[in-house]
Amino acid sequence: MSSRVAQSPLSLADPDELALGLPESYLAAGSTLGSWLTTTDHKRIAILYALSVTLFFFIGGAAATMVRLELFTPQADLVGADTYNKLFTLHGVIMVWFFLIPSIPTTFGNFLLPLMIGARDLAFPKLNLVSWYLNVIGGLITATAVLAGGIDTGWTFYVPYSTTFSNTAVTVGVLGVFVSGFSTIATGVNFIATTHLLRAPGMTWFRLPLFVWAMYTTSLIFVLATPVLALTILLVVAERSLGLPIFDPAKGGDPILFQHLFWFYSHPAVYIMLLPGMGIVSEVITCFARRRIFGYEFMVYALVAIAVIGFFTWGHHMFTSGMSPYAALIFSFLSFVVAVPSAIKVFNWTATLYRGQIGFESPMLYVLGYIGLFTVGGLTGLFLASIPIDVHVQDTYFVVAHFHYIMVGATVSAYFAGLHFWWPKFTGRMYPETWAKFAAVLMFFGFNLTFFPQFIAGYLGMPRRYHVYPPEFQVWNVLSSSGAAVLAAAYLMPLGYLTWSLFFGARAVNDPWNAAGLEWRTTSPPPRDNFVGRPAVLGKPYNYHPEGAVPLRDQPRIPSQGSLT
Repeated sequence: MSSRVAQSPLSLADPDELALGLPESYLAAGSTLGSWLTTTDHKRIAILYALSVTLFFFIGGAAATMVRLELFTPQADLVGADTYNKLFTLHGVIMVWFFLIPSIPTTFGNFLLPLMIGARDLAFPKLNLVSWYLNVIGGLITATAVLAGGIDTGWTFYVPYSTTFSNTAVTVGVLGVFVSGFSTIATGVNFIATTHLLRAPGMTWFRLPLFVWAMYTTSLIFVLATPVLALTILLVVAERSLGLPIFDPAKGGDPILFQHLFWFYSHPAVYIMLLPGMGIVSEVITCFARRRIFGYEFMVYALVAIAVIGFFTWGHHMFTSGMSPYAALIFSFLSFVVAVPSAIKVFNWTATLYRGQIGFESPMLYVLGYIGLFTVGGLTGLFLASIPIDVHVQDTYFVVAHFHYIMVGATVSAYFAGLHFWWPKFTGRMYPETWAKFAAVLMFFGFNLTFFPQFIAGYLGMPRRYHVYPPEFQVWNVLSSSGAAVLAAAYLMPLGYLTWSLFFGARAVNDPWNAAGLEWRTTSPPPRDNFVGRPAVLGKPYNYHPEGAVPLRDQPRIPSQGSLT
């Protein structure tokens, strides 16, 4: 734990003084299963989401392990072609729809957004609980599809294969995704309303933490893009079940229409996965660099620009679909444009670190890994935005590697950074820092060993979704599968030591990192209503004072009447 000190203008009162007058923590407010399953406390619902997305994460990870084991050799030694298709589809469907998209917004967003803006709860607590049930129900429906014979279409459900030729449980599987879409819409509406209506006095738009801005922009994508996916899925079900001529060219349909509709949602969905992680990275960097985030206003505008421009770049997934070369040129240009605000984020994080008093605690190590992986993924995205290169590497492992660097490497690194950063606030317990640092470093090296060889194999021409491949690609697949074993160990380690910390970890003080933000101005873990009184905010966000400033706990005590100094 860092010994440096920091002072923030978001000081409700001395946390130790507040602790004397606060009620019991949210964890102690009912311990029965029924009290959890019927709760409307945003913090408890966040824990429920954390448990469900963790379950889905390990289901998707198990399928990926089987895929990597099969690819260890060029021949089909472990599973046949049909089973292999079902395994990589299971991996993609579960990881994308039931982990990567909901993971950070539903867990950290649910828990932290009201705390960060000084609210007692989300605007619609009951809708929040309903959103969790919808997510779980959707996951169970999709799991039923797996038990009923699996799905072999890939996570994109491309037509006409998904509507005409596949004999697997496609209808049940896509209906599970359809139901989960209502969960994300409900979450987005709740976050937008909360941000607009429940901010503490003085919490103006440009005093909001960047994590709140990230949740807000992500919620806009939730609300605007998810209905397009829902419509597309319903059209697939209608064609598959009723025989309507929508996408099947043999019946007069247009399969390219499906790609336009699907990617109109799914490319913004990339930023659903990315923007929340950017919010976490901004919070962790400003804490452990002991500096206010460099270019706060530009960081806000960059978040908004990514969300807006992301709606206009879906066509770069379709360069080889036969679209007009003029349309392809426009989509290529826009794909380069959306890289600009992403680059601003990286530049401003780097500038924040410059001359900072950097602490290398485990959350910061995960964040540094995030920046490295996101940079590699972003730069290779520029390769794919270039039409000639994209035509060359389309449907190869180069695309697989790029996708995983952005979606898995960056997003999961941010998820673990946030988990370690706010774990003391969630649970009131500290974890073994040495093990956490080791897991962070192991994850970074394991991920690069897994996916960097796939860039080389893909550029050399190895197609994705093949379980039998030419022997000259074996060395790259052996490296990749070996790295997957290291990565699996790095993912499993936090499950062990964080569970241990729940029972044996040292009790956390209210602000173990000397961090800024209203969430650190209450007890660890927080009470049911988050604060005593209504906090008010004065001063800029992330306003750290120089080394030697008086720690919050050593400042003169002030009346705990809800005013901030």
